[in-house]
Amino acid sequence: MGGMRVNDRQMKQAMKKMGIKQSSIDGVTEVVIRTKDREIVIRNAEVVCVEMPGSKSYQVSGTEEERAIGSDGVAKPTFPEEDIALVMSQASCDRDRAVAALEATDGQPAEAIIRIISE
Repeated sequence: MGGMRVNDRQMKQAMKKMGIKQSSIDGVTEVVIRTKDREIVIRNAEVVCVEMPGSKSYQVSGTEEERAIGSDGVAKPTFPEEDIALVMSQASCDRDRAVAALEATDGQPAEAIIRIISE
């Protein structure tokens, strides 16, 4: 298995020669990308800014969540299926009630379960 391996130092030197700068953006908790019919929310986001001559781009990684946007232009929250299933099984409730509890607790499954059980 051949091929040329480039170490991190060599890569940084090559990027510097081409005028490319890369830096992390600290303190980012989430990134929201809005289209006309949905939002993509990246939670626990790590963002790297890459600056090249004449342009700047951002590389985003994290936990993805998608939300549909209603006719009023407001995003309707969606929750991971695992969270909905967890609330349904632990609180012995139907899907609608689980989703309503997740909405009321900002998507926190443990709080949603406690809320339903204590009602």
